[in-house]
Amino acid sequence: MLARNNPGRKLTVPPIDFAHREAFLVAVGPRSSTGYALRIVRVHQIGGHVDVVVREKTPSLGEAVKAHVTYPFRLLVLDSDKPVQLKMMGRP
Repeated sequence: MLARNNPGRKLTVPPIDFAHREAFLVAVGPRSSTGYALRIVRVHQIGGHVDVVVREKTPSLGEAVKAHVTYPFRLLVLDSDKPVQLKMMGRP
């Protein structure tokens, strides 16, 4: 699916030891230009769960971007067996 949603980009998924780690794909769906990106702000354990805080970068009006559909994502690999809670900054 990543290759289909990112035509023209060579994507390689790193080797993941699924016996000891969990992988989480954080994606926001289609965006209208190259000015969008996702950034992992922090990952920390609180009590019995792990909080992952993500911020979406959006382009400013004067920023030089290319107008075509992009699919910003981040692949996060954790070695914790605790539940993960995702928080998107700036989103309800």
